Amino acid sequence: MTGGPYDPRAVANLMLDEADRSGIEVTNLALQKLLYFAHSIFLIEAKQPLVSGYFEAWQYGPVHPAAYSAFKTAGSTPIDFRATGQNVMTGERTALSPPDDPAIRRHLARIMSSYGQLSPGRLVDISHAKGAPWDYIADKGRTSVALGLRIPDDVIVNRFKFHKVSVGAAPVAGEPDEDTPLT
Repeated sequence: MTGGPYDPRAVANLMLDEADRSGIEVTNLALQKLLYFAHSIFLIEAKQPLVSGYFEAWQYGPVHPAAYSAFKTAGSTPIDFRATGQNVMTGERTALSPPDDPAIRRHLARIMSSYGQLSPGRLVDISHAKGAPWDYIADKGRTSVALGLRIPDDVIVNRFKFHKVSVGAAPVAGEPDEDTPLT
């Protein structure tokens, strides 16, 4: 990999481009889980982070705050725009440079092929697997001080294996409309 870790908004934009090519509609809730799965699997396989920053344990699963903020105006409707950057000096909106590494693009296509057609509720269920990173951090937050409920990359590497659940089953809970931070 060259040039990583990447801006999570730029990676999310590529995931949305892949979704468009595949005819998949993606909400912000689903995008957050898809970005988390893409980052986690890449972190385990390539032994380096895909995106910069961090994920947090929110009520409906892992969320990258910068990516969430970029797409939150979509609410619970499918995202039909791309995130942009902003020049701090002029305030001008600018396009984000996407990762140009073909391996990254193949990885994101694989994630979208594997997880992209799952409902947001099913993605939430998968992200909440017992013992997996979100569950571990959320549980720790209930029993001790968990700074911002961040999900560190070492926790992802050590606990992602607990996501082994059937991806074909129906969601356990109703499909939530939007992410809400755990409090």
